[in-house]
Amino acid sequence: MPVAPWPPKNPEQLGATFAKLGWIGFFIQLLLLAVPLVLAVYMIFGFSPVSAARKGIDLSNYLSYGSLIVTIFTAFWFFRYPRLGHRIAAGDPGLSGGGVIKTVWIGIWASGIGIVFSMLILIGTASRLLFVMLANPQTGLMVSPQIGGNPNQSISALDGISLLTLLILLTAELVVLGLSMWLLYRTATPETKAARG
Repeated sequence: MPVAPWPPKNPEQLGATFAKLGWIGFFIQLLLLAVPLVLAVYMIFGFSPVSAARKGIDLSNYLSYGSLIVTIFTAFWFFRYPRLGHRIAAGDPGLSGGGVIKTVWIGIWASGIGIVFSMLILIGTASRLLFVMLANPQTGLMVSPQIGGNPNQSISALDGISLLTLLILLTAELVVLGLSMWLLYRTATPETKAARG
């Protein structure tokens, strides 16, 4: 991909784009992160961590925490973009086109890692729900295990909370990826290209 000459032809416009998309991405992630954090608190205090269905080490737990940590990181990363935009608009001599593009690429890679984590967890969770549904009688679904029943063949509110949290985190990561790709395009594409075409 050809890199635009630095400094850009219109640094104020590029700086304003960074500031605007930085704040949009930060606040969208902040709003979307609030729901999983509230649900996580509910899960911690509302459910016993020693239930028979949740015993043992589960890889999906680590992936869930990883996805949450990546989303928190990208929210912090987007918080930096408005400051970077002001530096671009002011013509900061300490900035280079390669450095700005590297900053945007870090956001792209982080959101990509978060998307992979969320997709793996979603596939695992959906597979578990499918197997539970197939293991139960097709006339109805056992919501809570019967006395002496197998707790691994039940679906609880915890499963619904987990799916909702994963979908919200995936949404945040896709928003970050889209905004980061737009910033990369705006930074790496010379403005004179449209005039030439």
